[in-house]
Amino acid sequence: MKKFSVVALSLVFLLSACAPNFQKQNDTVQTEEKTKGKAIIPNYNISDNYYRTILPFKPGEARGLVVNNINTRYDLNEFEMGLMRIAQNSFDTEKFYFQEGQKIKAETVKQWLSRKYTDAQLTANNIKAADNIGLNPVDTSAAGAAPTAPIYLAHILEHDYLTKDDKGNVTLAGITIGLAMNSIYYYKLVPDGDTLEQKLPFAEVEKEGKKMAEEVVKRIRAMKDLKDIPITVALFEQQSKSSVVPGTFFTYSTVDKGSTSLNDWEKVDEKYYLFPSTDAENDHRDDSISFANFKQDVEEYFPNFNGVIGRAFYIGDQLQDMNITIPIQFYGKSEGIGFSQYVTGLVMEHFPKYLSVSVSITSVDGPEALIVKKADETEPFVHIYQ
Repeated sequence: MKKFSVVALSLVFLLSACAPNFQKQNDTVQTEEKTKGKAIIPNYNISDNYYRTILPFKPGEARGLVVNNINTRYDLNEFEMGLMRIAQNSFDTEKFYFQEGQKIKAETVKQWLSRKYTDAQLTANNIKAADNIGLNPVDTSAAGAAPTAPIYLAHILEHDYLTKDDKGNVTLAGITIGLAMNSIYYYKLVPDGDTLEQKLPFAEVEKEGKKMAEEVVKRIRAMKDLKDIPITVALFEQQSKSSVVPGTFFTYSTVDKGSTSLNDWEKVDEKYYLFPSTDAENDHRDDSISFANFKQDVEEYFPNFNGVIGRAFYIGDQLQDMNITIPIQFYGKSEGIGFSQYVTGLVMEHFPKYLSVSVSITSVDGPEALIVKKADETEPFVHIYQ
């Protein structure tokens, strides 16, 4: 029998992760701040895919900048979560604890994201030479003319990873840095003019990103207490402002303890696809057929409806999970429950057993139902919102 629940949505996050690793109580540890204090490490680890977070939660130094610099909420979420996935290649989720970046200050991030300036530009804008530390290239264009060089680097994200010793002391043991690179450069010729765009070749973006990564590592090594901390740097290509799927990380490198040199770059073979789409049909025909059959059966329930959208995540050629959104209008709660039951059956029928699938059913009134089928499980979880 399929499981239906009206419990709080928080349970969904427990059920949608791997088997929890629950222990009896949280750990209280000593932090390494200038003013000594206590911190808490939760012993409730909802999944081996996630890190336990040091509490009380401390927002990252540059947290407020990310919304302005990243094109879409899809990119924003993937930039953060993808960087955590990459961190797991260097920092074991069982041994390391997560904290948002505390070392690179917000003002420093702003300066690094700016352009380099010529001597004349420094004088004209009354900028000190010591503050000429932008990572993006110089623009020497005249007023009202197209920029001579694009903005490649959109944002910098820092994540910190900590370890605990036998005495309960927590110390910084690793840092990951994400560099979000533009795939499209948006600009205006005049402040109130139309927004123009320039497509950036991937090879060019990759080259600039790797060069910037080397400079970022040198600057981090010059910071207090960071000379011997292992570093992982990853490059992320964000999508256009109109995209409904996120960009992805495409490469990363590590820096050994005490070193200023990056090791070999490792390819990250990840990609998101929109279903239905020409790209998905060309690259993953079998998965496209499964989705098309599912979509067709949904539309038989409401013949005039065609709003089924899927976002699929691939590592290499292997589909990892499918997130489906069905926006629809119901005339009563019982109709919504009946439709959710029908869709649950379609999920079990059309998608392979090994695949994780989640379906969000929404209306103008908000979320109506959430269906979660975990990989290799025969019973789906269904939550009906009240």
